Amino acid sequence: MDLVFYGFAVLLFAACILLVEGAWLWWSGTHGSAAKRINRRLRLMATRGASGGERVSILKQRRYAQSPGLDRLLRRSPQCAALDRLLLQSGLSWSVAQFLAGASGALLAAVCVLLLWPLPLPGALLLLAVAGGGPAMFLLRARAQRLQKIEAQLPEAADFLARALRAGHSFSNVLQMVGEELSEPISGEFKMAYEEINYGVSMNEALQNLATRIPLTDLRYLVIAVLVQRESGGNLAEVLLSIARIIRARLKLLGQVRVLSAEGRMSAWVLGLMPVVMIGVMAVVNPKYISLLWTDPSGIRLLWYAAGMVAFGIVWMRKVIRIRI
Repeated sequence: MDLVFYGFAVLLFAACILLVEGAWLWWSGTHGSAAKRINRRLRLMATRGASGGERVSILKQRRYAQSPGLDRLLRRSPQCAALDRLLLQSGLSWSVAQFLAGASGALLAAVCVLLLWPLPLPGALLLLAVAGGGPAMFLLRARAQRLQKIEAQLPEAADFLARALRAGHSFSNVLQMVGEELSEPISGEFKMAYEEINYGVSMNEALQNLATRIPLTDLRYLVIAVLVQRESGGNLAEVLLSIARIIRARLKLLGQVRVLSAEGRMSAWVLGLMPVVMIGVMAVVNPKYISLLWTDPSGIRLLWYAAGMVAFGIVWMRKVIRIRI
């Protein structure tokens, strides 16, 4: 009798435990925070499309600032989105808030220098222009250098894609192989495209995002070739090899043009910097002689005329020596 009673008590205790655990699992599965997030996402995905709602993205978004409030404030401005795209294309690890803080700090430092050491109006404007536009020029320079490196790596990447496809690999695996085998910066971009595909983004959209992150005409040709082949079929490996040959020929011609236009670029640098350097040297050697340029009204007028003519000459020579291929 005692054995039956104790067995019944143990089974009753186990049944109570299982009942409580089952109730808890049911409640967390239907009313918990995770279930609410899943239901919210399902409702958004179900109502998008015909209703014109925003597309639900499963990818991690880049933050404009570490502070959530500042991040929301910066996202309201479309200029911040363009700036973030430039930062992404340049490969710099800065956020939008960090770049804006650095640019504001440089401009504030220039204002403090002018307050402590008054300069003539042309010199003050030049200092403010350098302090205000210096960070932007540095960003554009870093972006141009990174895109130039990617452009030089494109023929090798296209050859790698063609060889891997001939070996029988799928295109998504080929993207992973390019991300692992080639060097930066192009490997990181292909690796990002492969990760997007793994997270559920379609192949077409991942390739279009790749072309958006790298605004190069040659890469767009490569992406278009892959997209067309996925729709209509064909020998993608042969197309990629043809694109690689075309890119190499274009880069070779571009190198020849740069060599032939090197004299013009050097002339533009010399003629543009010579007036500034000569004014600086004469200000050190004979300041009373050169000070008439910013103390006399006629000298100030001459400085403005000279600055305008130098700027016009630099722009004109840049137009002449820049040959688009």
